[in-house]
Amino acid sequence: MEQQIRFCKTSDGARIAYAAVGQGYPLVRALGWATHLEYEWQSPLWRHTIEGLARSHTLVRYDGRGTGLSDRDVEVHSVEQWANDLEAVVDALELERFAILGISQGGSTAITYAMRHPERVSHLILYGSFGRWFAPANTEEARKVRDSILTLVKAGWGQDNPAFRTMFTSVFIPGANAQQQRWFDDLQRNSCSPENAVKLLEAFYQIDVTGLMPNLQVPTLVLHRRGDMAVPFESGRELAALIPNARFVPLEGDNHLYLDGEAGIEDLIHAIEDFVGSHHPTTAVSAPSGTVTILFTDMEGSTSLTQRLGDAQAQEL
Repeated sequence: MEQQIRFCKTSDGARIAYAAVGQGYPLVRALGWATHLEYEWQSPLWRHTIEGLARSHTLVRYDGRGTGLSDRDVEVHSVEQWANDLEAVVDALELERFAILGISQGGSTAITYAMRHPERVSHLILYGSFGRWFAPANTEEARKVRDSILTLVKAGWGQDNPAFRTMFTSVFIPGANAQQQRWFDDLQRNSCSPENAVKLLEAFYQIDVTGLMPNLQVPTLVLHRRGDMAVPFESGRELAALIPNARFVPLEGDNHLYLDGEAGIEDLIHAIEDFVGSHHPTTAVSAPSGTVTILFTDMEGSTSLTQRLGDAQAQEL
């Protein structure tokens, strides 16, 4: 499996890095915090999840504006802008219909895009996500916590000393070993500048797409780990309660990201495969470039089978 990184441009001129791996029905990952296509590909924190998701799908990943290999000199961070990033990627790949996997903050991006283009989103999967920031700064104590976090990020995000980023590491992956902690710390530092980390966090405090969710008309699966320390379990329950006919699947564990070798990751992969597969999608992703080999085959006795069962049943068999 090999990823090829390409670039596209959003409607407001930001260059977005994206990559597609695997085969099958397209699954687009939306995630706006600590992403870096190249670094993730080498990381023991993401590679196993990428390979798991790509075994039955064409998995599309991208770095949102201000992060990873995408343009970092950007001024605006908002759900609408993040949805523009996603829009540019799927348009560049000429995807007519696809599933979206919104992880963490990416859930609000996925919901916003699905409201804009319900005809293009066949399935909406929300993992470890939220419709509104789960700790709104509407009290003096909450505002103090928010200001302290922003001050910490401003002071130490880009430093070699990981102490300033350890807080995030311990919350996102409390079960990580020393090597995994180092990888996550490096991923955070490489994913964005201290200035953009602050911008992103400030934008996260403004997220609230709960007003959109009752009007969603897309088949939705909500997955959330019971002990998630980064995004509380209650946030996932609220998503499922507000989105019409959403299916809610609680998962065991307290890491926000699945660690390599962690029990339960197959539950996540199978839940996504079963959900997308149950709707029998028929649109495949087209190859973005390069050599394409088309294999034509015939099955012995297919004509008589079709005559006996009918075209639809024969095709299904």
